[in-house]
Amino acid sequence: MARSINQNAYTGALPNFRNLGIVLRILLAGNLYVFAAAILLIRGARAYWERIVEIGALVEPLLIFSVLALVALNGPLQRMPYWLGAATVLLLELALTTGLYAAGYNLLGAEPAPLWRYCVLVTLGTLALLLYFDLRGRALSPALSEARLQALQARIRPHFLFNGMNAVLSLIRQDPRRAETALENLAELFRMLMSDNRELAPLAREVELCRQYLDLEQLRLGERLKVEWRVQRMPDDAMVPALVLQPLIENAVYHGVEPRLEPSVVSIEVYAAGEQVHTVLRNPYRESSDRHGGNRVAVANIRERLQLHFDAEAALTAKVTDGNYEVRIVMPYVKDRSQ
Repeated sequence: MARSINQNAYTGALPNFRNLGIVLRILLAGNLYVFAAAILLIRGARAYWERIVEIGALVEPLLIFSVLALVALNGPLQRMPYWLGAATVLLLELALTTGLYAAGYNLLGAEPAPLWRYCVLVTLGTLALLLYFDLRGRALSPALSEARLQALQARIRPHFLFNGMNAVLSLIRQDPRRAETALENLAELFRMLMSDNRELAPLAREVELCRQYLDLEQLRLGERLKVEWRVQRMPDDAMVPALVLQPLIENAVYHGVEPRLEPSVVSIEVYAAGEQVHTVLRNPYRESSDRHGGNRVAVANIRERLQLHFDAEAALTAKVTDGNYEVRIVMPYVKDRSQ
């Protein structure tokens, strides 16, 4: 089953506690809360550090156990109405606080604060985090995210379509059958561009679309374009953002092949490593080219799209190495549940 464009977008439910970005935000907010609480309870510089140690002795284990519990219970929490899920999270935090307080009473100092004070602090912190995630979810609501995605996608559509049509026109009289095949490929690319691309798509289909695009470019560039595919370890059941590869390959052709008269190689490697899918694209790089500004725009667009889909679980890096421009994408291995 394809997942929606932004798994962290507001849907009237709690955030996805199995998302790395959500977990990191919980841990960071919890530690900042410890320092803030110590400041509020300060009675001097020495007492400040004593208070941090006292609060941290309970909060740090609480954060660890809370994250583990939320990850384990993420499925049931997602299926609950928002108010019930939020109440469940709050009760879970209070139960963990009480248990850790009782288990670690002797570690909280000679005269630890009463349990009710810790419960109040945990309640305020939990409610503040729930409010933060709710507000963040509304800011990344499906309507806003989908509009942003469509705006980003609109910026990467135009020139390969015009180039493809010009290539087909040049073939109509010389090789009608080849022109017909090229038109079919172009029509399929048009269909994908104009379709609803808010959900993840099969990686195998994305690669097939890239092959169709490169076939069109081969008509135009001929022997100047050499393509190396390394997809022997590609996971066919992986799901990726729609049209996440084609714009990068398009830029590899536009920036790496077109400015050269000699044959140039565009290399595409796709493979799975553990729970991640890696994609590496390489094309020749010429420092004096005036086209690299547009390439950086395309890379930035794809990076934003990955963030909309996967938050901190995906990454895109671009660098120049050994005379090639290399773009590497790392995405979580989301499987196609329909297979």
